[in-house]
Amino acid sequence: MSTRTGRRVGVPRGVIRDSPLRPDGVPKLRGEFEYAQDLRAEGMLWAATVRSPHARARVVSIDLGPALAIGGVHACLTAADVPGRATFGLEHADQPVLAGDEVKFWGEPVAVVAAEDDDTARRAAAAVEVRYEELDARTDPEEADDRDEVFRRLSIRRGDQGLHGSVVVEGEYEVGMQDQAPLGTEAGLAIPDGQGGVDLYATSQYVHVDQEQVVASLGLRPDQVRAHPTGIGGAFGAREDVNLHIHLCMLALHTGRPVKMVYHRSESFTGHVHRHPAWLRYRHESDEDGRLVRVEARVMIDGGAYASTTSAVLANACYFAVGPYRSDSVAVDGVGARTNNPPCGAMRGFGAVQVCFAYEAQMDRLAAALEMDPLDLRELNALGTGDPMPTTGQVIETPLPTIEVIRSLQAMPLPEPATMAHHSELPGGSGLTTEPHHVRRGVGYALGLKNLGFSEGSDDYAQARVRLTPDGAVVETAAIEVGQGLVTVLAQIVRSALGISRVDVNHVDTSKIDSAGSTSASRQTQLSGGATLEASVKLRQRVLDRHEGEELDDDGVWKGDELVVSWSVLAEEDWEETVTFRHPPTTGPDENGQGVIHADFAVAGHRAVVDVDTELGLVKVVRVDTAQDVGLALNPQSVRGQIEGGILQGVGLAVMEELVMKDGVILNPTFTDYLLPTILDAPDVEALLIEREGSWGPFGAKGVGEPPTISSTAAVAAAIRAASGKELNRVPIRPQDIALE
Repeated sequence: MSTRTGRRVGVPRGVIRDSPLRPDGVPKLRGEFEYAQDLRAEGMLWAATVRSPHARARVVSIDLGPALAIGGVHACLTAADVPGRATFGLEHADQPVLAGDEVKFWGEPVAVVAAEDDDTARRAAAAVEVRYEELDARTDPEEADDRDEVFRRLSIRRGDQGLHGSVVVEGEYEVGMQDQAPLGTEAGLAIPDGQGGVDLYATSQYVHVDQEQVVASLGLRPDQVRAHPTGIGGAFGAREDVNLHIHLCMLALHTGRPVKMVYHRSESFTGHVHRHPAWLRYRHESDEDGRLVRVEARVMIDGGAYASTTSAVLANACYFAVGPYRSDSVAVDGVGARTNNPPCGAMRGFGAVQVCFAYEAQMDRLAAALEMDPLDLRELNALGTGDPMPTTGQVIETPLPTIEVIRSLQAMPLPEPATMAHHSELPGGSGLTTEPHHVRRGVGYALGLKNLGFSEGSDDYAQARVRLTPDGAVVETAAIEVGQGLVTVLAQIVRSALGISRVDVNHVDTSKIDSAGSTSASRQTQLSGGATLEASVKLRQRVLDRHEGEELDDDGVWKGDELVVSWSVLAEEDWEETVTFRHPPTTGPDENGQGVIHADFAVAGHRAVVDVDTELGLVKVVRVDTAQDVGLALNPQSVRGQIEGGILQGVGLAVMEELVMKDGVILNPTFTDYLLPTILDAPDVEALLIEREGSWGPFGAKGVGEPPTISSTAAVAAAIRAASGKELNRVPIRPQDIALE
């Protein structure tokens, strides 16, 4: 067939189960990929933010004169200049766009400026004179609980509350505040359209909700604000909340010129939310054979100054407070406290990480009390398909291969003992601080359970559009690619459904398509992937119906499973389908926390092997092996990449990552002092993909992004306990926790 009339395409490469080259991979490798930090526009101004130096203070006065006197400064705006709603928020609009009468956390924005260049903007921000009356910062979440200053309380009661077991273990645990630490800081560009509206390009995980908040605070019509997906250098939850978005749009509309802002690293630490620190108290009771009878837990998390997602994070922590285990009787009480610490919100694992650290330590304690193998105890109590959730009573109807995960971990061979012939094998590494006779090896296990998609009755959906063109197929979506490989997977889905080799995925703004939801909660492959698959299937059926019984010729379109896209056929009508895909319905909790709370679940297990210098408290994480429930791996290489990256974040929380605060002030807001695992800290990883097709994701896929982080921290902590003999009830585990009595 001639190329003028059409194009015959054979069975394409890059379908599901393949691992094709990522379209963004080579540009990122070469430094050619356009991130938000790289955006430019003619006549562009630069913006900077004036931030509070206090965790809590009354704003007495703001003098903009010194800033406006600097040459090249075009605008200085304060709370009085917010044209619409004065507050914003992802779930509750409680956070001021710019602080007015009072600042409530260190680094809270007070004013924004725009100038001809970045240096001038920052000089102007430093020149703004703000007088404060410092107030007592309330930073203790327990005191906040006593004062009833909380974002949410949640009480879960399931089963006979009078049930008790004969073997009892108790423990108190703490999880420090971890930062998402994306390599790219917050950045954006706002461009006024000359008609009172604005186009916003900014780091985001959820452009439609960003747009809604911007519209409200600007006092504009929804059609006047268009939020565009743009390249971002990592997210992990940090990009769910609005930060510079409204500021940029205010300045752009005020000056009539495009305005760009890029946070410096230290500013980024104050400009986005963090993982909630947590304090947890547990009591596990079992019978003499090890079967869990009752679990009691108290979960306290610090939400900081404003709500963000604290309510949902607390709920997840409470719903998964028992982990992937059956229990006849459960009592969980949760509190999300309001303090003057920096706001906390979404981070990979979303509440499940904190409780996993505690309940897995409890399972190890219970195994020791029973003189039982830790994995045997877990298998005895393993939650599976057909079982009720121990907290909410929801019957798990989707595949949940917990026992297979446990047995896969058991079957993995352990690494050979280190020869310690070279310093790189020692916990001290190149520092040459460790002597081999002080090194002890430890092995630890942990399992984690997490929901997939939004819960508690959320109307969770994603819309996608698939079009046929003379060049192939095009997917249009507002789903954000944060580096996880979503663009690649959506193209694989279309190739598999339509038989077309060339598939382009286009990110479109909020005016051109409905929401794809947030790139969070391990949901995009299932939700946006589900919408893309359904649109492709509908489109295929339309073509088949339109040309049923026709023979293949120059104007034909189908032969077997091979698609021929004809110019003449395409001219006859618009060959596109737009689909809104929803996951199975969920409900909110009743007064006892019971209900069909979640749409799907995934389980993962980790085994960590560590070497510990017990004299100096130094740790080398040698291996972290895993078995993970993935449904069907649409792109095995991307799945393994997610697993390896998630494990390294879990290792970071276990042994080094923590925002250190004093009186609400972050003391280590740089990568010099906030320690991240490097390639030298990365353990060897073997990942077994447990494939049991899910019930509603495309081709049986499940989300895979969060489970790697949930139980890897707990496994590393368990291994360090095994090597050191210490209880170690707090993460990150510091050298002094191991070495000092």
